[in-house]
Amino acid sequence: MNHRLHSYLFLMNARISSPCRPAVWLRRSLQWIAPGLVAIAAVAAELPIPDRPEKLTFAPLNYEPPDPRVSRVVLKAGPVAYVVPDRELPLVNIVVHVRVGEYVDPQGKEGLSGLAGHLLVRGGSASKSAEELEERLAFLAASLNSSVHESKGTISLNLLSKDLDEGLALLREALTAPRFQQDKLDLLRQQQLQAMKQRNDDSSDIEDREREALSYGEKFWLNRLDTQASIEAVTRDDLAAYHKRWFHPANFLVAASGDFDRDAMVAKLETLFTAWPFQGEAGPAVPADLEFAAPGLYIVDKDVNQGRVAVLLPGILRTSPDNYAIALMNMILGGGGFTSRIMNRVRSDEGLAYSAFSMFRGGVYYPTPFHAGFQSKSRTVAYATSIVLEEMKRIAQEPVGDEELETAKRAFIDNLPRRFTTKANVADAFIDEEFTGRFAKEPDFWKNYRTKIQAITKEDVLRVAKKYLDPKRVAVLVVGQKAEILKGNPEHPVDFPALLGGRVVDLPLRDPLTLKPLNVENK
Repeated sequence: MNHRLHSYLFLMNARISSPCRPAVWLRRSLQWIAPGLVAIAAVAAELPIPDRPEKLTFAPLNYEPPDPRVSRVVLKAGPVAYVVPDRELPLVNIVVHVRVGEYVDPQGKEGLSGLAGHLLVRGGSASKSAEELEERLAFLAASLNSSVHESKGTISLNLLSKDLDEGLALLREALTAPRFQQDKLDLLRQQQLQAMKQRNDDSSDIEDREREALSYGEKFWLNRLDTQASIEAVTRDDLAAYHKRWFHPANFLVAASGDFDRDAMVAKLETLFTAWPFQGEAGPAVPADLEFAAPGLYIVDKDVNQGRVAVLLPGILRTSPDNYAIALMNMILGGGGFTSRIMNRVRSDEGLAYSAFSMFRGGVYYPTPFHAGFQSKSRTVAYATSIVLEEMKRIAQEPVGDEELETAKRAFIDNLPRRFTTKANVADAFIDEEFTGRFAKEPDFWKNYRTKIQAITKEDVLRVAKKYLDPKRVAVLVVGQKAEILKGNPEHPVDFPALLGGRVVDLPLRDPLTLKPLNVENK
């Protein structure tokens, strides 16, 4: 810091603590800071001041992402680990990723993965009850958490580096000998059943559920949701069998970051996973046998103030050669917030919604759909949807502007360093690449990322928009007051069914505990 600024801060502090007269204090202060202010003013005078924020210019970003190979270690026990030392704070963070997910849940016991993942740590261990383990972690000011979600399990440990050995011992016991305490299972089961009863309370939950069904098909594993019967069917023996089947080093990958010596941490991880007490199975591939919905208008009649809308189209895998062009196209269309066309038209120009967006990301294991969405008053839902469809049509018919494309590119390129802000971010980013298989196929993905983004042209954007934003394949989901929504807005009349080929499908509300369709009178 400039020595004059140091002196100024000292004088400010002295002014607060001493009875110096204001005039004297001001004169002394200016005596020190005036030359600096003059220098700053002289520099500023030489620089033109733009009349608009968007006219500000900056030097090109000079940033090189870290190389994953520097941190990568293949442990003798089997797991691949990314080990990233960070001496800034006396903390260590270790995350074990597990090749398992909800897709392995057997028919009739949907929810098994979620229960097992939650209770792996919170249900106690061989030497400690759940309460004792919680108390010991609190004493160490450590956190030990576990979960299993759609396509991955995780167990994370965060603690002071001085307590690392004890923390690794607790982690080892949680991974090898969880207790799955019965009273904790009973409590978790009751909590989940109470949460299930609220499935129809929020229209966003209904939209999420039905959108998944339209995007992937009712029979897709992602849509085999837990019910009261399936949760109640899960026993403690099921949890123990699940654990021994999937939680073993052949299914593990590890991200370690924090206050440690790299070689010493590698040795500790070798000890953590060696001499595993049981042998399980390799995690199966994530199923990808999806079925996208037929085009048309799908309506869930729900008495809410605003209608929720999801405009859907079939998606892509992230390995598609079109992925970069699609990412930029979507950023311009609806993924860029207030710089995107859909947001500007639906919110800024027409005032029909607080937020309007689009998402089009390549899926890791199966194609994820294009999704544009917003909320609007019932009578303006149809009109707002027509605007979204207009913008989708326009971007597929005419090239985007030079400034639009450059803004979209900068959004991706300039935000790249944020993926690697901390050493923990670095370890997490690299282990994700390892887990999903991209490192094996494209080890220099992050190194080449900016070049591939920068290479996309307006012609590329137009080509992928024409290819993927096919209006004949659009499925639109609406959750809201059906009668009011179909009436539309007299100031902007839109024949909603005709907008989507005339096909209208009524989707029933589902019983929150069984997910079976409710009768009309029970809506």
